[in-house]
Amino acid sequence: MNELDQVLSAAAALVKAFARNDREAYFGAFSADASFVFYTLEQPLLSRDAYQALWDSWRAEDGFEVLSCASSNAFVSLQGDVAIFIHDVATELRMQGEQHFSQERETIVFRRQQQGLWLACHEHLSAMPEGLPSP
Repeated sequence: MNELDQVLSAAAALVKAFARNDREAYFGAFSADASFVFYTLEQPLLSRDAYQALWDSWRAEDGFEVLSCASSNAFVSLQGDVAIFIHDVATELRMQGEQHFSQERETIVFRRQQQGLWLACHEHLSAMPEGLPSP
């Protein structure tokens, strides 16, 4: 499998783990030093542990659950041992007993590990610009 296919496979596995609400597989797709920027939060999350703690608090306090997640319009830019993955993402969540649907754009930066595995080291989620058609 070439590098592009490896990155696409790693990205697909990450999205599928999120879509099925599989906390262990989802966070296992990120390096421990991963950072996260979500437009819905006031501050960046500067480690995988910080995001996991927030995820766990959402689950405990708000009944957070991912119901579905679909990726479209994927693009990968290979930059040596780093790959930039950009896609549009449609997500359905449940929080506080209510379902929420969002259309967002996301950038995930992957870094090739010594054993050849691609792990995500940064995730940046952005709101979809107003007036654009849904995927």
